[in-house]
Amino acid sequence: MVPRYTRPAMEAIWAPANRFRIWFEIEALTAEAMAELGQIPASAATAIRRRGAARMAEFGPADLARIEAIERETRHDVIAFLTWLAEAIGEDSRFVHLGLTSSDVLDTCLAVQLAAAADLLRADLDDVLAALRARAFEHKHTLTIGRSHGIHAEPTSFGLKLAGHYAEFARNRTRLGHAREEVAVAAISGAVGTFAHVDPRVEAHVAARLGLAVEPVSTQVIPRDRHAAFFCTLAVIAAGIERLATEIRHLQRSEVREAEEFFAPGQKGSSAMPHKRNPVLSENLTGLARLVRAAVVPALENVALWHERDISHSSVERAIAPDATVTLDFALARLAGLVRDLVVYPDRMAHNLDALGGVVHSGEVLLALARAGISREAAYAIVQRNAMATWTALGTPAGRSFRDNLLADNEVAGRIEAAALDAALDPRTHLRAVDALYLRVFGEAGPSS
Repeated sequence: MVPRYTRPAMEAIWAPANRFRIWFEIEALTAEAMAELGQIPASAATAIRRRGAARMAEFGPADLARIEAIERETRHDVIAFLTWLAEAIGEDSRFVHLGLTSSDVLDTCLAVQLAAAADLLRADLDDVLAALRARAFEHKHTLTIGRSHGIHAEPTSFGLKLAGHYAEFARNRTRLGHAREEVAVAAISGAVGTFAHVDPRVEAHVAARLGLAVEPVSTQVIPRDRHAAFFCTLAVIAAGIERLATEIRHLQRSEVREAEEFFAPGQKGSSAMPHKRNPVLSENLTGLARLVRAAVVPALENVALWHERDISHSSVERAIAPDATVTLDFALARLAGLVRDLVVYPDRMAHNLDALGGVVHSGEVLLALARAGISREAAYAIVQRNAMATWTALGTPAGRSFRDNLLADNEVAGRIEAAALDAALDPRTHLRAVDALYLRVFGEAGPSS
């Protein structure tokens, strides 16, 4: 975890103290379940809970140092924790970890942490969605040019652009919900997962108290296809972040200048060029998205473990679980702020919309000529001829608008009225379905104009 890109709530999920707190909770719940089943003395479960909780409540740097010292000798993290815990519990510690294997604690803990991380990420997505929704309705009728291949295509609205991103992040929120459900499973099944030394009812008790489901067949570990699906979902969300960040970066280019990141008073864009206003936030988001996606291949490779278990996945997850969730948490928060504060320039959008002399309306003119009785093939040739004439003469003394070129064309002048041509050249015709699209995306259309 890089402190620069780490927010406190997500960091706390992966802090050693929280990990050990969850480990203790798993052990205490296991003991309590065994006591209810008459497998260990009830007094032992009570002592484990009371004395262990007291020690965990006071957990500090000295305790962490003690566990680390034990681990340096045992070379086993769970045993080091259990040894430290036994020092607090005393004689009843013989009933701690009874019938369990290390993976029961480690995998169930990871499930708790990933579920908690997913809850924070869903809240982050809600903030992004709220920001996108507000700006989409603000600019529902703000005309701008749509681009394909980076080239002017046909008019659209800036709000509709944002509505598309809203729909994507809404899908991502649903995906994350499914991924959370899939990864939030417990395994308290003992060595190689046969329940030879622990009753399945103990697993059910622990899982229920932790808000988890139970893994149907855990071998000795929870199958890693669940975790792979989780990290793939994070990567898809990151890809959505990058898609929106890339759009903003393009719109902020000096040649375009249709929107830009908020530039705060006192902010500096360059150490050498005082005029610079760079899209640093969206560029940062592009880089952070790469880091989140980097977890996918290792997570997929963790699926194929040897037989009932090996630990080749362990070192990977120690890195990618905190890093991917922390990074995505920061990126989503940054994106929400970027969208809320984005500076939009409708006048510049209108200027760019007209920059090619009206040729962006060629598709609508094509349809108008076809409706006037000209074959589509002939109409296409007429429209393209006049569009290319407009395009190539832009900015020259001989340059004329697309409309003027069309009206001067003998194949057009006698076939279509000027009023019909003007209607085809009206960019507002491209917003005729915007209410229906907003109803699809947001469940309401909002103001009609």
